[in-house]
Amino acid sequence: DFILIFSLTVLLNVLSKKVRWCTVSDPEQRKCAELAKALVAVLPPADVVAFARLSCIRASSTTDCIERIRANRADIVTLDAGEVYSAVKQFGLVAIAKEIYSDGGCILSVAVVRNSSLDIRSLQGLRSCHSGARWTAGWSLPLGFLLSRNYLSWSKEQPLSQADVSTFFSASCIPGAAAMAPPLCALCQGQKSYIRQKNYLCETSHSEPFYNNQGALRCLRSGAGDVAFVDHLALESIEESESDEFRLLCTNGTQAPLSHYRTCNLGRGPGGGTVTRLNFRKFARKFLTTTMFGQRGRERQRFQLFNSSTFGENDLLFKDVTDKLAVLADDMDVSQVLGLDYVALLKGLGHEGSSLEDSVVRWCCISHAEQKKCEQWALSIKSDPLVCVRAVSMRDCIEKIKRDEVDAVSLDATHSFIAGRCGLVPVVTEYYGKKCVLAEGSTHLETDVLPSVVGVAVAKRSSRNIFIGNLGGRRSCHSHMYSPSGWLLPYRHTLSLEHNSSSPCDPDQVYNQVFWKGCLPGSQGNLCKVCMGGTGEAATKRCADNHNERYYGNMGALRCLVGDPTGKSYGDVAFLEQHNLEANILSLSSTGWADGWTSSEFELLCGDGRRAPLSEWESCNLGVIPPNTIMTRPVLTARVYDFLMKSQETLAATPNTEFKLFESQQYGESDLLFKDATKCFVHTSHIDYRSILGEEFYTHAETVFNCTHSDILEFCNQDVCSIF
Repeated sequence: DFILIFSLTVLLNVLSKKVRWCTVSDPEQRKCAELAKALVAVLPPADVVAFARLSCIRASSTTDCIERIRANRADIVTLDAGEVYSAVKQFGLVAIAKEIYSDGGCILSVAVVRNSSLDIRSLQGLRSCHSGARWTAGWSLPLGFLLSRNYLSWSKEQPLSQADVSTFFSASCIPGAAAMAPPLCALCQGQKSYIRQKNYLCETSHSEPFYNNQGALRCLRSGAGDVAFVDHLALESIEESESDEFRLLCTNGTQAPLSHYRTCNLGRGPGGGTVTRLNFRKFARKFLTTTMFGQRGRERQRFQLFNSSTFGENDLLFKDVTDKLAVLADDMDVSQVLGLDYVALLKGLGHEGSSLEDSVVRWCCISHAEQKKCEQWALSIKSDPLVCVRAVSMRDCIEKIKRDEVDAVSLDATHSFIAGRCGLVPVVTEYYGKKCVLAEGSTHLETDVLPSVVGVAVAKRSSRNIFIGNLGGRRSCHSHMYSPSGWLLPYRHTLSLEHNSSSPCDPDQVYNQVFWKGCLPGSQGNLCKVCMGGTGEAATKRCADNHNERYYGNMGALRCLVGDPTGKSYGDVAFLEQHNLEANILSLSSTGWADGWTSSEFELLCGDGRRAPLSEWESCNLGVIPPNTIMTRPVLTARVYDFLMKSQETLAATPNTEFKLFESQQYGESDLLFKDATKCFVHTSHIDYRSILGEEFYTHAETVFNCTHSDILEFCNQDVCSIF
C-alpha cells in the first residue's frame, strides 16, 4: 500500500508540473495554444505525463514577461540577446537555450534605407526605426558603431538614450524605450492607454506595429522613418520583387544591395535566447529537449515550431528563420552564452548602469618598470583619470581588454595582428617621423604615411665567423615571443645550412632546430636557457614575457648579446629593432650593466650573408616592421582617443615636466608603454588594422599563425557563432 501511495504521489507531482510560456500578443498566444495541443497529440505517453502540460500566459511586453518569470507567474520566454543579458544580470534569470540559424548562432546588424542618397556618416537629424530598445541589431551594435566612429557623442553624465540618441535622431520608434526617454517613441503607432495592460504604444509586443525586426521594416516601408536598424535575417522577408527599393548603408560611407549584408553591416552579435528562473532551469531544459520536435515527418506536419505564417505575424515564440535550438549546459556564464565582445559592448553602453570605470581609462602594463612609468603618467595628467592595470604579457593584455578588465595598450605589429583577429580596433598609431607637423588649427596629426622601423640581426664585431647562413648551434637572443623583429622576421632568412625553404613554417620549430639554446622571452625549453629572470622588485622566473626578464625586448636582447655583468649567460646573435639600438648601446654603461661598449663594437648580419656597420641598417636588415598601434574595444575608441589627445596636449604644454611619454631610460629600460622612437600619435581609428599593417606584413603573419599553435588566438577564436 505504501508503495502504491508513494507512486501515486510522485505521479501527481509530475502531472502538476507544467510549463507556463509567456507570450506578448494575441497571435503569439494562439501559436502557443496550438503548440500545447500538438504536444498532447504527438508526444509518447510517458512524455505526455511529464511535459504536455504547457499553458500560455499573456503578458503586455517582454519586460512584463521577465517580471512575471521572476515572480513565478510564468516560466519561460525567448528574448533578443540584449534582453537576455538584462534578464540575467538585472533580474537573476538564467539562459537555457539559444536559437541557431542556418549560418550559425549569430546575427549581423544592418542599416536599411530606401533613399539612395543617404550615408551612414550623416544619420544625424534623420528619423530612425529600431527593432527594440537594447536589442542587439536594433540598438547595441548600431550605437556601438556610431560611438566608435565618433559620429554620435556621449558625455556619460546621463544614460545614453536620454542624453544623445534622442537628440541625434530627429524622431524614432524604439519599442521598449518609453521608460528610458519618451522622445524615442515619437514614431511608434501602438494603441495608447493609461491602463498598462492595454497600452501598446512603444511596447515590446506585436501589438506595437513597429515592434521587432519586421516592425522596424514596416516603419521604414510606411515612410515614417528614413533608416531601419534590423538584423540580417529579417531581410529574407523582403520579396525579391521589392528588394531593389531598399539599400544597405555600409561603414565606409557607401551603399550596397541587400544581398551584400555579409560585407556591409554594423557588426555582429548573438541571436535570440530562452530564459527561465534559476530553480526551474533543469525542468525547463528537459522540457525543451523533449518537446522541440519541429523537424521530423508527421510531427513537422502537425506543428511547425519555427513558422508563424498561419498566425498572421512573424517571429512568434521564436524567430521564423531558426534552424534549431541549442540547449545550454548548466554552468555556462552569460559571457560564454553571448560572447565576451558582446558583453563588453553592453557594459560600454551602460547596460549595467554607470560605474567608476566609465570615468577612467585603464591602461595595461606588463612589468614593474611599465607600472612605474604608467603611475608617473597618471600623476602628470591629474584631470584625466588613468588607472594602471598589471598584466604578464602583451597577449595577456589582449585577453584582458577582451574580458573588459582593462581598456587599452600599445601593441607591436604581430600583437596588433592578433588583437585585430580578436575583435579589438585601432585608436592611434605611433609616429616615428622626424617630427610631428600639425595642420593649422589642429591639435592632432593626420597623415597617410606611417613611418616604419626595421628588424636587424646583430653580432659582436669580435665574433668574426658568425653570419646569416651559419648560425646553426649558436646561442640566440630574441626580443620576445611574437615580436616582429625577434620572432616573425628572422626565420624567413636562411639561418643555417640545416634551415632552408623546406623547413617548418612555425618559427618556434625553426629556432629550436637551428640554435643550441637561446633567450626568447615567453618561450620554453632550450629557448629559455640563456634567459636570466628578474631581480629585486621586478623578480620573476626566467623567460617571462615582459621587462621583468632582463633579456626582454630590444634592450634585453642587447644585454643578452653582451652577457650579464658577471660575463656569463650571453648569446652569439641578437634579433631586435634598429630604431633605438645606438641609444641602448650607450645606456649599457650608464645603467651599470656593462662598461666600455660602443656602436663600433657591433655589426649587422645581412640577409645575403654579408656583415655591415650599424649605420648601414637601411640596406642590411631582416625586413620592415609596421608601427605600434594602440588598440581597444570598438565602443571605447572615441574615449581612449580623447584621453590620449588630452594627455599629449597637457604634456606638450608643460615641456619642463620630468615625465616624458616617449622616454623610458630613467626607469632602467627602453620602450616602456610606447616605443621611445615615437614623436606623437596619429589618428587611425577610421583605418582597419589590416591597412595599418600593410598587405605584405598581414599576409606573412596570417601564413605563420596558420601553422603555429597560439593560445591567445585559440582564446580569440572562441566565437559564440561557432560554439554550437
